[in-house]
Amino acid sequence: MSATLSQNLLLTIALAPLAGAIAAGLFGRVVGRRGAHVLTILGVTLSFVGSVVVLVDVMGGARFNATIYEWMVLGGLKMEVGFLVDGLTAMMMCVVTFVSLMVHVYTIGYMADDPGYQRFFSYISLFTFSMLMLVMSNNFLQLFFGWEAVGLVSYLLIGFWFKKPTAIFANMKAFLVNRVGDFGFILGIGLLAAYAGTLNYGETFAKAGELSKLSFPGTDWALLTVACICLFIGAMGKSAQFPLHVWLPDSMEGPTPISALIHAATMVTAGIFMVARMSPLFELSDAALNFVMVIGAITALFMGFLGIIQNDIKRVVAYSTLSQLGYMTVALGASAYSVAVFHLMTHAFFKALLFLGAGSVIMGMHHDQDIRNMGGLRRHMPLTWITSLLGSLALIGTPLFSGFYSKDSIIMAVEASRLPGAHFAAFAVVAGVFVTAFYSFRMYFLVFHGEERFRHKPHPPEDDHAHDDDHGHHGAHEPHESPWVVTLPLVLLAIPSVVIGYLTIQPLLFGDFFKDAIFVDAARHGAMKELAAGFHGAAGMAVHGLQTLPFWLALAGVVVAWWFYLKQPAIPAAIGRSLAPLVRVLENKYYMDWFNEHVLAAGARVLGRGLWKGGDVALIDGVVVNGSARAVGGFAGVVRRVQTGLLSWYALAMVLGVFGLLTWQLWPYLFKA
Repeated sequence: MSATLSQNLLLTIALAPLAGAIAAGLFGRVVGRRGAHVLTILGVTLSFVGSVVVLVDVMGGARFNATIYEWMVLGGLKMEVGFLVDGLTAMMMCVVTFVSLMVHVYTIGYMADDPGYQRFFSYISLFTFSMLMLVMSNNFLQLFFGWEAVGLVSYLLIGFWFKKPTAIFANMKAFLVNRVGDFGFILGIGLLAAYAGTLNYGETFAKAGELSKLSFPGTDWALLTVACICLFIGAMGKSAQFPLHVWLPDSMEGPTPISALIHAATMVTAGIFMVARMSPLFELSDAALNFVMVIGAITALFMGFLGIIQNDIKRVVAYSTLSQLGYMTVALGASAYSVAVFHLMTHAFFKALLFLGAGSVIMGMHHDQDIRNMGGLRRHMPLTWITSLLGSLALIGTPLFSGFYSKDSIIMAVEASRLPGAHFAAFAVVAGVFVTAFYSFRMYFLVFHGEERFRHKPHPPEDDHAHDDDHGHHGAHEPHESPWVVTLPLVLLAIPSVVIGYLTIQPLLFGDFFKDAIFVDAARHGAMKELAAGFHGAAGMAVHGLQTLPFWLALAGVVVAWWFYLKQPAIPAAIGRSLAPLVRVLENKYYMDWFNEHVLAAGARVLGRGLWKGGDVALIDGVVVNGSARAVGGFAGVVRRVQTGLLSWYALAMVLGVFGLLTWQLWPYLFKA
């Protein structure tokens, strides 16, 4: 086996989805609906197969780190396109391409009646290309290109139904909130480029020791701390961490397949991947790590609370995504980068499964998304039911399921951390176990068990999307199982949701799979060392998990949800009435949207109006542009009085000019004494 991966293979993996996107996007009318999905699925399939080949080679020791194309050199700063493929990259490539392939196949059924069929396939293939460029990059310039490209395509996908006002609002909200995070991200990249003198990862990491000794100009803050926090602000936007999380729930206005592709498995995990990739820098700043941990803990716990009161099936899963991203971020703060990436991988499978399962339910319910109008669907949609159950069990961390291994590893890593914020983080992730189990099985029981409420809907269905994709169904209906192009991806995603954690925990966390991709200073941050000391095999971990607090909290969450929503449905209603002020806070999402719209946006409007009136109108237009014109006009008005047209006047002016010039030149000699 070659020690170096094939450059042509890597280019094929990255560019095949781009070729499919171009074919479906520019030549959609020529190739037709069938041609659009065939070409894009073929491109993503090539990428997935190539990624598997790369993963096998990487496991055998092969690596790749080289420049593909040098764009330009600015001073000593090289701007180039290059690939870095190691264990971290290879795993991400497989996750991105596999989930993308499942979403492509699923889309054939879900978007079958949509007039924008070819456009949708073009967008999701373009997104796959952008994500691959991000994870395969070996320099900050390409990282930023991929970072912005996935943001742009997510904007297009969230607002895919562009005639629907709420979708347009949601995609603009996502775009603007991510710009806030990206401003911090580019500041962090700029700081590192300015002081390291390079955009290349390897060269920057080699200078990390020197950078750790520098202070931010004009302060006593460590330069690396400032740079790492700026980079993490970018991750807060892309990976939807508090308070930049507000865009993700609203992004559910887009079609369900993109919820699975972007908001479960790929784009929102870009921030987690980036911090893991930057581990040689973050390891040198405890302040930055502590900031990361506290932000993740807030997101993990408080976003989970919001999932309890949601009635839209996709929004329940969306808040679950927010909470799980918080878990990953907490692991990053505990220097358990490999655990964070491990949870990223397991979460990608079971959360994509849950989103696609939700989409299958929505199709079966003819696009009614309110879980209060469902119930008893287990008998009508058996495949969707069993796969959704498996995904839910993985999500809550049931022993032997994939989510158990990654989530319990995060909890143990945080408990082993010695950072100041570790106590709060440990409480948040442990309490979040009960919350996750409760809202997950609240949704599961209301959708698949109990009374069949869809014949006499207790709640008017909200219009999911104002376009032609309602499959022609209105009013009363009988739920039905989805076609095979929808259920096949569910089955294929359910398999890794169950077994991938058991199979991969040892090499990913305690082997050498990430040995040259992730750096941990074990002397200062010993969480991974403690995890390794207590690990006695995947089976032993599952058996031990049955005796731990998280398992009993998860079981309690399931039992309480069963009792509340199947046996005694009057209880949650009574609790809601008695805790009305708290419920109001949750329904208003902690008033974050209100604060953004009425405080930040209002302040921005005042500032913008002031800059417009004072800066643009008064200073630029009034002084610089019009003022200079008036000055020239005034000067010309004075000078033109000298232009009389009389020869005698011009002669006098010449004589006076010569006299004045001679006087000025001879004055020092005449009055020297």
